[in-house]
Amino acid sequence: MGNDSDKSVLDGRPNERTDLLKPDELIRQEGMNWFVLRVASNKESGVRETLLRKVQIEGMGHLVGRILVPTEKTKTIKAGKQRITETKLYPGYVFVEMRLEPDGRIPQDVFFLIKETTGVGDFVGTAGRPTPMKEHEIEKMLRDSRKPEDEPTIKLVFKKGEHVVIKEGPFQGYEGTVDELFPDKGMVRVLVTIFGRQAPVDLDEWMIGKAEGT
Repeated sequence: MGNDSDKSVLDGRPNERTDLLKPDELIRQEGMNWFVLRVASNKESGVRETLLRKVQIEGMGHLVGRILVPTEKTKTIKAGKQRITETKLYPGYVFVEMRLEPDGRIPQDVFFLIKETTGVGDFVGTAGRPTPMKEHEIEKMLRDSRKPEDEPTIKLVFKKGEHVVIKEGPFQGYEGTVDELFPDKGMVRVLVTIFGRQAPVDLDEWMIGKAEGT
C-alpha cells in the first residue's frame, strides 16, 4: 500500500523529549503498533470519527485501537479581542493503532474497513505492509495529541529583526524593524525612524505587515 517516501512524518517537528508520557499511558497496546495513514487534506477529523464508529459497530476493537489526529490550539489577539483556532499538527495524516497479521500485512477485514472510508489513502509503507512508527515518534505523537487540553498559546507571525511596515494607527506607512515580541499581549515593539532618530513603538501585531522585498 503506497511507498515509504514520507515515512518520517514527524521529522518536520522537533523530536526533543520536553516532557514524559503520563504514567498510565501505554506507548502501544499489547500486540499492536502505531501506523501512519494518509488521508485527504482537511478530512483528518472526519476520517477519524468515521473509523472509530466503524470499529465499534463491526466489533473490531481487538484489531484496531486508538485513532488520533494531533492538533494545536493557538490564540490570536486583534483589536483587543481574542480568537482561538485549532490547527492540525500533521496535515494529511491520521495515526492508527492496530494489530497486523504475522506476515506484517493488514488483516483483510481491517483493510476493507479502512479503504472503504471516504477520504482515505494508503498507509505509509510498501506492498500492503505498513511501516510501524518508531518509539520516539509514538511518544511525541501521543504528547501532541494531549495539547488541545492545555491553555492555548499565542502565536506571533513576526520575528525579532524582521523588516515590517505599519498598516494602521498614527504611524501608518512607516517602516521599521521588529525589536521585541510580547506574545502574552499579542503585541510587538517596532523600531521606527522618526525625524532621523530611531524610536520604539508598541503595536498590536495585526497593525503591521511584511515590508516589500522581504
